[in-house]
Amino acid sequence: MTARINIVTLSVSDIASATAFYEKLGFVKSQAASNPNVTFFKGAGVVLGLFGKEPLIEDGCLQDHWTGQGGMTVAQNLESEEAVDAFIALAEKSDAKILKPAAKTFWGGYSGYFADPDGHVWEIAHNPFFPISEKGLLELPD
Repeated sequence: MTARINIVTLSVSDIASATAFYEKLGFVKSQAASNPNVTFFKGAGVVLGLFGKEPLIEDGCLQDHWTGQGGMTVAQNLESEEAVDAFIALAEKSDAKILKPAAKTFWGGYSGYFADPDGHVWEIAHNPFFPISEKGLLELPD
């Protein structure tokens, strides 16, 4: 098996509203792959999917295993501290709830956190130790 992540799917209460929120943040919807039941956004190496909360629980037979409140964050690493500040400001303007304003971190980077309208937590960071390639992909050191 090859270790990779291709799609991150978020459960949402209203697909149209959630789609509009992520479009405000600059995500580009795939018209061909999306339909009224699911939205897919193009990312740099990973697809972001939005799927109704109840249909996702039913689809995965998750009724006894998942409350939808997992302990995870979705993160985006940006090229600079200024880019982080601009993205956090855009998220706030787009009705995200700022959980932690962007600031210097203990690990030598810069990051802030927000929650989308469905409560999914995003970290927006600049990690100077993880450069972004010309294709916009995160490059981890070996």
